[in-house]
Order: sequence, then C-alpha cells, then structure tokens
Amino acid sequence: MSKAKNKMVFEVQENETIDQCLDRIQKAGYIPVRRTEKPIFKEVKTGGKVDYEPAGRQIIFEAKRLED
Repeated sequence: MSKAKNKMVFEVQENETIDQCLDRIQKAGYIPVRRTEKPIFKEVKTGGKVDYEPAGRQIIFEAKRLED
C-alpha cells in the first residue's frame, strides 16, 4: 500500500478562477495552507532600451493532505 503525499503544490491554471482551483484542491483531498503570487513580466523594447512591464501573475497554492 503506497502512502499519499502529505504536501502538494497547485497552480491556478489559465482560464481558471481561484475558486475553481480551490475546488480542485478539495476534490483531490487536500486543504490549502499557503498562497503565493509571483509577477510575470514581459520585455518591451523602446528605442534601444529594454524595459520590463507587468504581464500577469502566477498564483500557487501549497496544500496539505486532509486527515481521514
């Protein structure tokens, strides 16, 4: 009998709301314990200069296994 992982990382997918991701976490038998957001930047060249502009964000949830 294999033991399930105690911790897992879930990322909010493109075209998925945070609520949908939380439902997916719960259906997998986990409960979220930490939320992390990372900015996503894109390069924009203006003249000879390269600037970085925000292009979005990546939301990641760390979740632990529910006790049965």
